[in-house]
Amino acid sequence: MKKLAATALAGLLALTLGACGGTAGGASGDQTVTLYTVDGLEDWYAQRIEEFKAKTGITVQAVTAGSGEVASRVEKEKANTQADILVTLPPFIQRAASQGLLAATAPAGIDQVPAGQKDGQGRYFALMNNYLSFIRNPQASPKTWDDLLSPSLKGKLQYSTPGEAGDGTAVLLQLQHVLGDQGALDYLAKLEANNVGPSSSTGKLQPKVAKAEILVANGDVQMNLAEIEKSGGFEVFFPADAQGKRSTFALPYYAGLVNNAPHAENAKKFLDFLLSPEVQGKAVDAFGAPSRTDVTPSGPRADKVKAALAGVEIWQPDWDAVLAKLDADLAAYKKAVGR
Repeated sequence: MKKLAATALAGLLALTLGACGGTAGGASGDQTVTLYTVDGLEDWYAQRIEEFKAKTGITVQAVTAGSGEVASRVEKEKANTQADILVTLPPFIQRAASQGLLAATAPAGIDQVPAGQKDGQGRYFALMNNYLSFIRNPQASPKTWDDLLSPSLKGKLQYSTPGEAGDGTAVLLQLQHVLGDQGALDYLAKLEANNVGPSSSTGKLQPKVAKAEILVANGDVQMNLAEIEKSGGFEVFFPADAQGKRSTFALPYYAGLVNNAPHAENAKKFLDFLLSPEVQGKAVDAFGAPSRTDVTPSGPRADKVKAALAGVEIWQPDWDAVLAKLDADLAAYKKAVGR
């Protein structure tokens, strides 16, 4: 897993503040919230952070990395907590909660989030809904899982690493769903012949596919559709199984208040803001879907999400069960692919 020194982390904070129209000197005292978040929502966050600062005077410092990495940082900093809010994908948010890294909170509107998308103890909730997907450069036209094993894709395929990236872990779960636990391992062992190598961040694979440095990668619907609108270069697809069935599962962005957060009260205000009907209605701006059941997405971007998922079966993992066997699954994965 990629590691950053404290100096590098400080640099990331300064860079992020500059990108959002603030400066390190402008964030002082209790007027700061530090957000550790999985990548994929950078542009969307920038707008929400500006809106929140205009409304409250509070500056949000956002640090972005892979799903496992941001959760790992919170764990490593447990004795000297730096983050106020953690946003990451499952099962990393569930693991953070099980490690005592998240505090219970009840943002305004939490009653509008379905029970299956929030923690029973109030430690995390779905901020925005999303789905596992794959992307392909127009030079390639794989349609099935078997197509991804074709020798024509040797050195032209890459997926983010299970255990480090949420989308990468999702690839392993999806293959377990399609092929069974052992079948998934056997498949990934074969796929290694085409795989470029490990990647801790799924977002970094998008420009590679767009430039045809690689032709196929994993991703998620929200991040992929946002990048397609921004710069194009690839298309979303869902590999079909031997029976021709395409399937995927929900992979929400989950948010939680970090235990012993340095700016807990301001963090709660930001969580209230993110779950407000107004901001939830803007989830579609990032090609995401609101987690609140009383907010209905509409417009061209909502239509594109619906079109991308047309004909795709959506199933629901048991995240507690996933977490219970995650370490064993990841160890088996590493053994299967020789890492």
